Amino acid sequence: MLPGIKKTLPLRYDAVLAKLPEALKAEGFGVLTEVDVRDTLKAKLGVDFRRYKILGTCNPPLAHQALTANLGAGLMMPCNVVVYEESEDRTTVLAIDPMGTFAADLPELRPVADQVRGKLMRVIETL
Repeated sequence: MLPGIKKTLPLRYDAVLAKLPEALKAEGFGVLTEVDVRDTLKAKLGVDFRRYKILGTCNPPLAHQALTANLGAGLMMPCNVVVYEESEDRTTVLAIDPMGTFAADLPELRPVADQVRGKLMRVIETL
């Protein structure tokens, strides 16, 4: 499994998607992009896939801190949060863990990556 912050909830997919923007907002994140993987795979490949969305989220003050510390930090932006349907009444949320990716090896990015990680963990825990 890729490094990330993961939680499977005993909730329907639509219910989780409805709660997520407010949980993100409470930690200073906004949703910049939304990719509906199911619809994209159906349209481009003609294949059926579970309900699966990728939300590109951003916390502007932390993004600014990261880019000021290292311009390469843009490779990790936006911070992706994935929501997918496990079953009719179980949904998984998975967020990028910036400490589990390259930020752990770059001392100048560790403080901001640690803040992002803490905020994303709180987002997922509140769902």
